Amino acid sequence: MTEFARRVTQISISGIREVFEAAGEDAINLGLGQPDFPTPAHIREAAIEAIESGAVDGYTSNQGILECREALVERYDHEYDINLDPGDAILTSGASEALHLVLEAHVDPGQEVIFPDPGFVSYEALTHLASGTPKPVGLRDDLTLDPAAVEAAITDDTAVFVVNSPGNPTGAVQSPEDMREFARIADEHDVLCLSDEVYEHMVFEGEHRSPLEFATTDNVVVVSGCSKTYSMTGWRLGWVVGSTRRIDHMLRVHQYAQACASAPAQYAAKAALSGPQEPVAEMAASFQERRDIVVDGLEDAGLSVPKPKGAFYAMPKVPAGWCEEVIDRGVVVVPGEAFGANGAGYARLSYATGVEELKEALEIMAAAMKAVS
Repeated sequence: MTEFARRVTQISISGIREVFEAAGEDAINLGLGQPDFPTPAHIREAAIEAIESGAVDGYTSNQGILECREALVERYDHEYDINLDPGDAILTSGASEALHLVLEAHVDPGQEVIFPDPGFVSYEALTHLASGTPKPVGLRDDLTLDPAAVEAAITDDTAVFVVNSPGNPTGAVQSPEDMREFARIADEHDVLCLSDEVYEHMVFEGEHRSPLEFATTDNVVVVSGCSKTYSMTGWRLGWVVGSTRRIDHMLRVHQYAQACASAPAQYAAKAALSGPQEPVAEMAASFQERRDIVVDGLEDAGLSVPKPKGAFYAMPKVPAGWCEEVIDRGVVVVPGEAFGANGAGYARLSYATGVEELKEALEIMAAAMKAVS
């Protein structure tokens, strides 16, 4: 009898989804990480124009339409002074597929993948799907990843280490010095650094820098996408950039698993990357305002919270029973252990929702704090 592959039985449904689906219909949802803004009009209009013109009726190139990849590499040159060729990118079905491509192309059975703990739930699951061995590494007190801890965890069996800044679930932003160190580690140890930068434009304090800026070898690849920056989570358009030889190998996975990213989404992404960027700045400013409201409210309730400097998450330390009490009172939060063993004693809150809902949720969380104290 045919049973299930071990690499699949080792993973389970995301704890984020479990909490969300268990909540009542009228609950205030601080669980899912997606912007609450509409996709900017010029992006939607570009997709409509492409559909009406017939440009999206067939497959695109496996790597994605050239115009979008040209806009993408121009953005990297303009924002980070990173010189890329359009051939150094693959457009993917969201950044999630891009993460999958990187690990599938670079991890042999049993090889180790180092990632932050607490960290984004996909890192461990995708490592298992690539038949790799997960190797979570704890964070500093400010919830950033220490390059020294990553370097200490590297063995002869290490294939990849993951950096995520701004971070999910933490909202932490790595310093330029950290990013330079990650690049050095990748170069000196000849290990691939996978830099997950999907929240790169949601930075409130400090600045976003990429290890790709500092690398002297091709041992850094970057994953990002349109979902968070342009409020396009449903469009499913991401990318991976790296050296031509790494892209060629990742393309072997992509062409058989996916063929190409959605054609309408590719034309929308081209408009997003090359069009006006004011909507991005406006969203970031709104998230920063909400961040301040949430941090102040949590601290007023007696909770300790490392101040998030980016993304749209806060991760306070919480007492036993707090998450369950909050969820029972109608506010969806995600227990920290959903993001790894080191997340125990924390909770993740997404503040990508309206200010009035956030204020109501904070009142409920304060009452829950009193109930469990």
